Amino acid sequence: MFSEALAWAQKNFKGRHSARLRQHSCSYTDEQYSDMISEPLFTRLIHLERLRSERSRAPFVVVLVDITAAIPSSAGELKLISEVVSTLAESIRETDILGWHKEKSIIGVVFTQLNASDRHSMVDRILRRVTTALQTRLTLEVVSLFRLMFYCYPDDCEGSTGTEYPNILFYPELRERGEAKSGSRWVKRVLDIGGSLLVSVLLAPFFFAITLAIKLSSKGPVLYVQNRIGQCGRKFNLLKFRSMYVDTDASTHENYVTKLISGQVETGEGKLYKITDDPRVTPLGRFLRRSSLDELPQFLNVLKGEMSLVGPRPPLDYEVRAYDFWHRRRFLEARPGITGLWQVSGRSRTTFDEMVRLDLHYARHQSFWMDIKILLQTPRAVLSADGAY
Repeated sequence: MFSEALAWAQKNFKGRHSARLRQHSCSYTDEQYSDMISEPLFTRLIHLERLRSERSRAPFVVVLVDITAAIPSSAGELKLISEVVSTLAESIRETDILGWHKEKSIIGVVFTQLNASDRHSMVDRILRRVTTALQTRLTLEVVSLFRLMFYCYPDDCEGSTGTEYPNILFYPELRERGEAKSGSRWVKRVLDIGGSLLVSVLLAPFFFAITLAIKLSSKGPVLYVQNRIGQCGRKFNLLKFRSMYVDTDASTHENYVTKLISGQVETGEGKLYKITDDPRVTPLGRFLRRSSLDELPQFLNVLKGEMSLVGPRPPLDYEVRAYDFWHRRRFLEARPGITGLWQVSGRSRTTFDEMVRLDLHYARHQSFWMDIKILLQTPRAVLSADGAY
């Protein structure tokens, strides 16, 4: 099984990945570990399986067995690991992947290419198979010390211990990319704080004037607080100057956006990403939206570290529920921003898929100079109001 998994990985990871796979394939040569894949390789194979799932639409399940509490001492460690590994190896298919999620403490199994027709019963069968095999081979006292976790991709399986939004377990490349860009993250944060403070001071008269105008033109609070999805699915309260009447129904926008994401709304000339002539918007709100002045309070979100000056726009809950698999990466790969590549590239006159591709391009190629370039292009995009509604 190990040799087949290794050959499969080497076939699909071209170029620089194949050398890394060969490097990690020989981590364990003892007989008791002959079916095991090392932690780095196991992590990369999860990444590969996620990419396959995004294309094939076939779900897969990762089962993790934490044996830390069951290891009585260093003398008993080898025997226990050997029994658990051999038990799991005998209870899975040849196409499944067995390896270390965390060396010498957490054993993982990836059940690949599963039937998507009845996902819930599929997961139940997998868990029953794993637990029955362990209880048959090992004592109940030992098995009771195990911590059994399972994660389903896509993560909508009943009972899955995944998070509400995509589990970072399925996106190991994000951690590697973050570690590689640790220095640039500090530079970006300095730019965010310095830029936000500068803009807040320079535009202080606009803050005061807009606050007064909202108070005089319609009833309700000056600021509109909206729950958004930040990087890695973390929720935060996004701030805006209120541009709509109070107590408006959000179902109109929800229905429109859901249809747009699923491709049921045409875009292009005359067909825009945002709803035009929205009756919920106040006359002052139309001006604020068209000029993007309603976004000014988000500099407070930037100072709090919830947003950045440049990045993808943070989505709403109901937007994320309508996302395709690959759309999710737009809020996983970068911190949300006030402006971004999408805003300076046509804004509402691009399709949703084009917007996501621009966000992913930015996340993968982000740099200090790229941020500066986008920030310098933003005033022109705001003043032209191209695609803003």
